Amino acid sequence: MKLDENYLSQYKSDGGAKRVTAAFGYSIKGLRSAWRNEHAFRQEMLIVCPGIVIAICAPVSTIEKFALTSVLLLVLIVELLNSAVEAVVDRVSLDYHILSGRAKDLGSAAVFITILLAALTWAILFAPLLLSKLLLCGYNLV
Repeated sequence: MKLDENYLSQYKSDGGAKRVTAAFGYSIKGLRSAWRNEHAFRQEMLIVCPGIVIAICAPVSTIEKFALTSVLLLVLIVELLNSAVEAVVDRVSLDYHILSGRAKDLGSAAVFITILLAALTWAILFAPLLLSKLLLCGYNLV
């Protein structure tokens, strides 16, 4: 079926404030769904929420606070996208198919790489702070 280039889905609203309000509602619905149905999302939230507080209170520059907070939020964003891919794959068929498995594995790999990025960012930005604290406490690191 070929669609006209000006085709608009019947599910799309006209725009304006009504569209923004609806989009906000869908976003909240999505976050609630992730919290209720996605164990990994809940686990990551348990790390991200205190992590954001630590990042904000840390004695680092504003740009470093931004980097620390951003990589944590990026983990949640990628997890939400991974969950969306998994939901679509499961909607199409619960039967095993190599492409379904590949799609799910790729989503999982994206989450894994994002978590590694977050861990590396935190390690790089906090290593000097931790080392200076250890040296001030009299620990001999050599």
